[in-house]
Amino acid sequence: MADGEAANIIELTTNGSEESSKKSPAEVAAEIEEQDAREKKEREERKKNREPPIVYKDAVDVQADFDALVGFVDGILGPEEQQSLEELHQYMLEDEGSWALGDGFLNFVGRLLHDKSLRPEIRVHILNVLAAAALKDDVILLLHQDRREHVLMNYAHDVDRLSVEEQEALALFICNMFENLSSSEWLLYISEWQYCNTTISNIRCTTKVAVNSLLSDNTVLQERGSAIIHNLACKEVKTVVFDDVAVELTMALLQYFNSNPPEEHLFRCMKALNRFCQISQQDVPQLIQMIGPEPAKFRGTSARVDDLIAQITKRLR
Repeated sequence: MADGEAANIIELTTNGSEESSKKSPAEVAAEIEEQDAREKKEREERKKNREPPIVYKDAVDVQADFDALVGFVDGILGPEEQQSLEELHQYMLEDEGSWALGDGFLNFVGRLLHDKSLRPEIRVHILNVLAAAALKDDVILLLHQDRREHVLMNYAHDVDRLSVEEQEALALFICNMFENLSSSEWLLYISEWQYCNTTISNIRCTTKVAVNSLLSDNTVLQERGSAIIHNLACKEVKTVVFDDVAVELTMALLQYFNSNPPEEHLFRCMKALNRFCQISQQDVPQLIQMIGPEPAKFRGTSARVDDLIAQITKRLR
């Protein structure tokens, strides 16, 4: 049972009202089920009305990556880690819910990601499997397990120290987390913690992966980086922290524009830049004018890019 459900039971059964004290367990359960149904409908409505994120649903062969992972970790896992591997199989290949993942599952993931004595292929395969898991609507329950240790985001913060293959898999994981509202919001959490003498947060790590990917020389990373920045820009976020993020991402976009990106990437990036002009109405337009290149440089690329350039130009003073 999820924490929210437990909290609802407590509220319904111990709020001290005469009415609730007379309810039978069946009535309480029915109310909880009705509330869950309402919340699910609200989530589906929000998901339907939002700007569609860019995700990669066919990028991973879960069976192949899982089998490869099993082969690489053969003989090096303890009993609890072996159990976690079996739980991952149940979740991803037997279509069980995230309830199948035990309390120690993220300890298992943490070892695979952070134990540098292990082969890098292990990290690539576990990240690919997690990227597929990110498309599941209950992945948020797994993410909430990481509130204390931050094994996922600590690893993401080290993106610039990873092999290209690991960076590609990490960017795919981050990008696919935008599929569901709850996991995309998790990426933007602003609560801070200390890691290697640096203060970081989920949103800072997400931003770092986005910038590192977009400005890479690797075309796969550029593709996924442009998708992450597009997805970030489409989020309805109103915080001082996100204003700072918009400025940081704008600087990355302007640098990327010097590479003459393909039309699809240019469209995503111009769409993001237009959104950042709305979020930070003074700083972002000033950056565009100070740093360049002027968006008008890309006029004529396509009708949809031209439309975005026109909107951005109106915001430049």
